[in-house]
Formats: sequence, structure tokens, C-alpha cells
Amino acid sequence: MNRFFEKFLLGCAWASALLLVTTIFCIVGYLIIKGAETLNLKLIFGNTDPVDALLLKRQVFDGLFPAIVGTLLLVLLSVVWAIPVGIASGIYLAEYAGKKINRALNLLLDILAGIPSIVVGLFGFSVALVLHKHFSEDIYPCLLISSLALALLVLPYIVRTTQVSLENLSSETRLTALALGATKLQNIFYVLIPKSLSGIASGVILAIGRCAEDTAVIMLTGVVATAGVPHSVFANYEALPFYIYYISAQYADRQELLTGYGAAIILLTLCVILFFSAFVIKKQLAYYSLYRT
Repeated sequence: MNRFFEKFLLGCAWASALLLVTTIFCIVGYLIIKGAETLNLKLIFGNTDPVDALLLKRQVFDGLFPAIVGTLLLVLLSVVWAIPVGIASGIYLAEYAGKKINRALNLLLDILAGIPSIVVGLFGFSVALVLHKHFSEDIYPCLLISSLALALLVLPYIVRTTQVSLENLSSETRLTALALGATKLQNIFYVLIPKSLSGIASGVILAIGRCAEDTAVIMLTGVVATAGVPHSVFANYEALPFYIYYISAQYADRQELLTGYGAAIILLTLCVILFFSAFVIKKQLAYYSLYRT
């Protein structure tokens, strides 16, 4: 009976894995079939010369180049804001916080992780209004507000992975440097963090994916349909997720809808590149951690 139950569970696991892989191939295949014919330089640069666009000599208003640049800037800024706060918070929870504070902060993190992105976007929009009214009339929803709102949205991923990575280290790893006379701070920076870099990088990879695909937050905090390449963090910007949403909701003809599929392929490719880059960095950090030992 136990052997039959074990085979049944193994079959369910294989079936689930096959369903997952099949679903991924179906989604990607559907996008390629629908949008492959639109993939060309004109889709990205429109009627603008690609060299002029890349050198920022001319704006591109009829292509996806501004949306691609806006998406990359948005992801980069969001991760830059979230990483220091997330890692520092994870270190505090794992190494310094008492049991009561740890439980309270973990509860707050769980609540933050469960807040719908549209609520985070509304909060960012409200912050922009407050800053506009009380600090400067030149402040509006912009790239900076969007990146800060997205950083708040992905913060739980980085905090939690940092905390878990540190807490899962063995007692020998934790106590060896302390036994040799190192301070707690030295032990954290020179032993614990290098040993946990691979796990921390996993949280950053999750944050990158969340920032690249979110639409609800940026809709309320600065993204527009035609803004060109942003020249400042206080400017409006374009982003691929919003472009896909905008086209799919208000397309005028079949060709315009197909450009939405093309944009989806570009966004997927962009995410794969970001994930692959983060994965390579994660592997290098793991190798560095192993080499130090």
C-alpha cells in the first residue's frame, strides 16, 4: 500500500511538472505565433534612425524604444532602493531582533507582502500629491515615485530571503569566527553575509521579476503612453507592461493589436536577460563564498 501511495505521489509530481512546462511552452508559443511577424527594428525605433535613438539624438515616439528604456530604468531604480533596506532589515531580524520584535516585524512583512499592488500604487499617488501640495509644485507622479512604490512592493522578498538565508546557516559557521575573537559585526560582514550571498541573490531575482511585470503601481505613479526617453527621475516615462495593457484595451485595428504581442515578446525577452544576468551573478557570488572558505 505504501509503495502504491509513493508511486501515486511520484506520478502526481511528474504530471504537475509536465503541466507546468506545457503551460509555459503554450504561452510562449502563442506569443511567438501572434507577435513574431511584428518583430523588427521599426517596432522598436519606428521611423527614427536606430543609431540616433541609441545615442539619444532624436526622440522615438512611434516605437517601443522609450518603453524599453523606461522599463530598464524602473527596474534598476526600484532594486537599488530596495536592496540596502531589504538586506539591512533581514540582517536585523536574523541577528539582532528579540523574539517579540521578530514576531511583530514578520507579521508586518506578511501584511506588506499581501497588500494588492493597486493599493501600493494608490499610496504612491497620494505621496506624490502630498509632496506637490506641501513641498514643491514641480513634483508630480514620476519615475522616482514609481520606483519607490515598486521598491516598497518588493521589499518583503528581499527581507525574507536575507533573513532565512542567515538563519539557515549552521552553528559551526556562526560560532567559528566568534570563537577566534571576531566581534558580532565582523562575523556578520566577513562570514555570515558571504555565506548567504546566494540566497540573498534569489530574493533580488524575485524582486527584478516583480518590478518588470507590474502594471497597477506604475499606472498611478507616473507612466504615460507617449513620453519619450525620460531625462530625469522626476519626469514621466513609458514602460512595456503599461504599453501592452494600453494596446490590448484600446487597439484600433489588428496590426496595432499584433504590436502588443510583439511588445509582450520583448518584455519576456527583457525579463529573461535580467533573470539570466542575476543568475550569473548569483553563481559568481556562490563561487566567491566557496572560494573564501
